[in-house]
Amino acid sequence: MMIDAFWVGIFGVGLLIALVVVGVRVYVAAAVVGFLGLFVLEGWDVAGAIAGTIPHSKTVTYPLSVLPLFILIGFLAFHAGLTGKLFEAARRWLGWVPGGLAVSTVFASAGFAAVSGASTATSAVFSRVAIPDMLANGYAKRLTAGVIAAGGTLASLIPPSAILVIYAILVEQSVGKLLLAGLLPGVVSVLIYTALIIGMCVWRPELGQASTGFTWKERFASLPGSFPIFIVVGIIFGALYTGVATPTEAGALGAAVVFALYVYRAWQQRDLKQMSFRLKDAITETAKLTIMIFTLIWGVFLFVRFLGFAGLPNEFANWVVGLDLPPLLIMVCILLAYAVLGMFMDAIGMLILTLPVVFPAVIALGYDPIWFGIIVVKMAEICLITPPIGLNCFVVAGVSRDLPPVGGRDPAIPLQDVFRGIGPFFVADVLTVIVLLLIPDIVLWLPNQMAQ
Repeated sequence: MMIDAFWVGIFGVGLLIALVVVGVRVYVAAAVVGFLGLFVLEGWDVAGAIAGTIPHSKTVTYPLSVLPLFILIGFLAFHAGLTGKLFEAARRWLGWVPGGLAVSTVFASAGFAAVSGASTATSAVFSRVAIPDMLANGYAKRLTAGVIAAGGTLASLIPPSAILVIYAILVEQSVGKLLLAGLLPGVVSVLIYTALIIGMCVWRPELGQASTGFTWKERFASLPGSFPIFIVVGIIFGALYTGVATPTEAGALGAAVVFALYVYRAWQQRDLKQMSFRLKDAITETAKLTIMIFTLIWGVFLFVRFLGFAGLPNEFANWVVGLDLPPLLIMVCILLAYAVLGMFMDAIGMLILTLPVVFPAVIALGYDPIWFGIIVVKMAEICLITPPIGLNCFVVAGVSRDLPPVGGRDPAIPLQDVFRGIGPFFVADVLTVIVLLLIPDIVLWLPNQMAQ
C-alpha cells in the first residue's frame, strides 16, 4: 500500500501538538515523532542514520558556539554584582519622572539584557533588585510585577539574544545581522514602555511616585559602576558592526572582559574564596541552560528532517502563496497564530517547531528574513508574559515569595496580580509589533549598514 507522505506529515504535526499539550517535553515529543515519521517514510536505516548524526552535526556548527558565550556573559555579570549598580544609576538619573523607579527598572533591564540574552534570568535578577525598592517607595504591586516581567522580555530582542541566534541557525541567516537588527526595535520597546509607565502614573499617581533628592554629584558618582556593562556592549556591537570579529569572537571578547571585571571586583573586596564559589555557580548555570537549548535543537531538528521528507514546508508555502489575500493580512494571521500558540508553549520550543513550516511561506510572500526574525522574536517576547504559560510572570511571582519583608509589607506578589499587572505592557508590545510591521526600516537599517 502506498503511503501518502503529506498526510503522514500532517498526522505527525497533530501527534506532536497532542504530546506537548498533555505535558511531554518539547524535545522528547519532537524527537519521538520525528524518528517514527522517518521510520514510516524511509525505513529503519535512514531514520537510524539521521538520529545518530544530528546530535554531532548540529552541535559542531560554528554559529552555535556563540550561545554558551552569550549566556556566560549574563551569569558572570550577575554574580559580579553589576546589575545592582546599573539599577542604582538608572534610579538616580531617571527617578524624578512620574513612576521613576518603574522607568529605571525598564532601562536597567535593557542594560542587563545587552549582556544577558536570557529573559527569565533578567526577570529573576530584577525581581531581587527592584521589588524591595519599589515596594519600599509605595509602588503598587501590580505595576511592580508588570514592569519587571515585561522588562525581562527585552533580553529576547536586545543583543546578545540567545533566541535570535537560534532563529539564525534554524533559517540559515547571518547571526551578526540578526543581532544588530534587534537593537533599534529593542530601543523602541523601551521607549514605548517608558511612555506607558509615565502616562499611567500621571493618570493614577498612587501607582508610583517620582523619586527626588539626588544631587548631580550623586548622579555622576553612580556612573562608574555601570561602565562595565557599557564597555561589554560597546565591544560586542563594535565588533559586529565593523566586521572585525564574528559573533562568536565578539562573545568570547565580551566574556573575557566580564570575567576580568569579575576577578578585579573580587580582588578589591578581598573575597577570592567566595569568588570561586560564585564562578562555579555561573559556569554551572551556563552549562545547564546551554545543554537545555542544545537538547531542544537536537530533538526538533530530527522532527524538521521528518517534515522535509514529508514535503510539508513546501506544500504549506505553496498554499499560502496561492491565497487570494494581501501579504500583510496573511502576515497578521501568522502572528495571531503565534500569539495563540505562545499561550501554551515556551518561546524557543514554539519557534523551533514552527519555523521549518512557516519560514518558507514567509519568504515566498516576499518578506525579508531578517525583518521576520525580529517580528517573530517580538511575538515570542509577548508569549513570555501571556497566561497560562507566561514564564516571566511565574519567575516574578516565585522570586517575590522568597524576599524578606519590605517596610512592614509582604513582598510576595500572587501570580494573578502579576498577570493583571502585565496587561498594559501586553498592549504596549502589540503596539510595538504594529510599528515594526508598518516601518520595517526600523529593523533593517542597522544591519544594512553592517560591514560586509
